[in-house]
Amino acid sequence: MAVSSLPSPYGIGTLGKAAYDFADFLHDAGQGYWQMLPLGPTSYGDSPYQSFSAYAGNPYYIDPELLVADGLLTKKECKSCDWGDDPRNVDYGKIYESRFALLHKAFQRGCRSNPAARRTPPWARACRPAGRTGARPTRRRSPWPRRWAGRR
Repeated sequence: MAVSSLPSPYGIGTLGKAAYDFADFLHDAGQGYWQMLPLGPTSYGDSPYQSFSAYAGNPYYIDPELLVADGLLTKKECKSCDWGDDPRNVDYGKIYESRFALLHKAFQRGCRSNPAARRTPPWARACRPAGRTGARPTRRRSPWPRRWAGRR
């Protein structure tokens, strides 16, 4: 089952309590695996098979309730967002508009309490989707020294 199909008041299933409950259900039923769709950030069309990165996680799956529990958001902030009109269908446009603003707010609060969080590790810079940050896509670099890179 796809994470996106788990129940959630935030427009899309998350890796929060519902995911843990489902994993517990699988365990209690004697299952040893949960086959999932890819969990990477989606691009245009929101297909899990067309991801910006094979390494980064989809920010849609971050559960706002966990950020509330960590003191990075308030329940009022989470409830004030427009997550869509029908809980049975994902409105990716509304989630895109609401989720990133909310995550940015949580990130800013986390940076205030932990200045080291402001530094982006090199692996994360490579995973940033160009369309969402305004950055240009990184050019693939050869692992070989420059003098050897062009040899055939």
